[in-house]
Amino acid sequence: MARDLPIARTTDDTARRLAGPRRGRGKERLGLLLLCPALLLVLLLFIYPLFYGLRLSLQPEAGGLLTNYSDFFGDDRERATIGNTLRLALPATLINLAVAIPLAYRMRRRIRGQRVITGLFVIPMTLGTVLLAQGMLSFFGPRGWFNKSLLQLGISDDPIRLVHNATGVVISLAIAEFPVVFLLLLGFVSGIDPNLERAAQMLGAGSWQRFRRIMLPLMIPGIATAFALSFVATFAVLPSAVMLGQPAGETRVIALAAWQAAYERFDYSAGSAIAIIMAGIELLVLGVVLVGRSRLYRGPATGGKG
Repeated sequence: MARDLPIARTTDDTARRLAGPRRGRGKERLGLLLLCPALLLVLLLFIYPLFYGLRLSLQPEAGGLLTNYSDFFGDDRERATIGNTLRLALPATLINLAVAIPLAYRMRRRIRGQRVITGLFVIPMTLGTVLLAQGMLSFFGPRGWFNKSLLQLGISDDPIRLVHNATGVVISLAIAEFPVVFLLLLGFVSGIDPNLERAAQMLGAGSWQRFRRIMLPLMIPGIATAFALSFVATFAVLPSAVMLGQPAGETRVIALAAWQAAYERFDYSAGSAIAIIMAGIELLVLGVVLVGRSRLYRGPATGGKG
């Protein structure tokens, strides 16, 4: 019996080694099976509409395959909508980041009234774009509370124009998208190991040095993600540009051009082409952001070279 023990152990070890890959393949198959509903959802809600819109844009009512695209870029008024939209989306996104980064850094640790402050920042998410725009018209309009207060205090002799222009649209977009940017950055910076900052403090680094040399570089992935999400949301602006801007002038955005082509001229092929152009611009900006992120952030050091 004693002689048979090594043979039994060898047999058991061999069985375990053979069973290991089988278990691994079983887990991989289970993981792929669980991914199927999500992949199907992405296919139905995103991939199919994208390719359907692309196919529709290549079927103009008259002309060749790329007639809709050549008409859009050949028309100065239509082409200007790209610049108009960028002049609204980029400032709103950068304003949100400039405010949210130091605020999230300050609130990464527990402070008095943190829940109340966070709740106040989240309120704009519950209002919706239309209700927020209507509130801004009442508050920042020529006869709104803001201008009435300035006139009564003698700060200004004439009402300040903050609506029905690009300024009002940028303010609206910044207010609407700030909660998303703030909460995303707050969650990201809260996950950074606080021991890194403590070690830098023990080595004599001041608060500004710790933020600039340690925390800010580690926040780059979160900043890039927040920028991407905010830009995509603001680039598709439509209600704010119509209600708070000049839809026939400086705030005639590309989303409005697509809506007018599809539902005023009933040219769904041209509307689809403009929507595809929108998607292309957004993907281009996202690609630039991701490339910049990969160059600026290499991940935490793990020892050794690189």
